[in-house]
Amino acid sequence: MKIKSQRDFWSGLMFLGTGVAFAWGATEYSFGTSARPGPGYFPFGLGILLALMGGLVLFKALTLESEGGDPIGDIAWRPLLVIILAIVVFGLALPRLGLAITLPITILLSSLAGREFQLRDVLLSSVVLTVGSWALFIVGLKLTIPLWPVFITG
Repeated sequence: MKIKSQRDFWSGLMFLGTGVAFAWGATEYSFGTSARPGPGYFPFGLGILLALMGGLVLFKALTLESEGGDPIGDIAWRPLLVIILAIVVFGLALPRLGLAITLPITILLSSLAGREFQLRDVLLSSVVLTVGSWALFIVGLKLTIPLWPVFITG
């Protein structure tokens, strides 16, 4: 069997592997029922959907011809490392700085991964996403996420 698109082959394999890993990991949790789903219900379903999507992309890579074999280009190290850094900063800062400060910092850091940086767009995104996250997670779902920094709330 010949790989007809390298890019689709490797991305399909990655999706398939990640989906199987998440579905397998979710089996360690209680599933519950459809009416009252447990903690393993949602990650298992998403893992299965991701694995199915990966299988479809993998199938496409092995059956549909692409121009020049669709080779994989160089790895974009700068955006990859900047996004990983932003995620780490979010995880470390959220308990100490709260959502109102951590989310704009994360959005600012993430925006540095791209080539086009517009401060106005970053500020607008920060306001919209912070207010939306507050409304969804703290008000709507009533999660115990700190909104303000520890030094303000005590």
